[in-house]
Amino acid sequence: MADAKTKAQSIIDENAVAVFSKSYCPYCNSSKRLLDSLGAKYKVVELDKVPDGSAIQDALEEISSQRTVPNIWIGKKHIGGNSDLQAKSGELKDLLAEVGAL
Repeated sequence: MADAKTKAQSIIDENAVAVFSKSYCPYCNSSKRLLDSLGAKYKVVELDKVPDGSAIQDALEEISSQRTVPNIWIGKKHIGGNSDLQAKSGELKDLLAEVGAL
């Protein structure tokens, strides 16, 4: 678990935008579509495609108190899930520009 937590934290720290996702999740896909439509540069980790995905998901719950995906971080700040990201769509472009993700 410590390795997964370290890995999750470094992904969050090293990327302006980090999206922890599952490839088959419609909410995850909606979040990625929104980010793509704005031309955002982001790191996506498909938890169902990496060997330590479930450990990373457990670690994310420890870090953010959120177990569900997508689990989205912008500028090392936890945004939340898809509905949280969609709710920020008006200010998202500015937020992304601030962290250098556009």
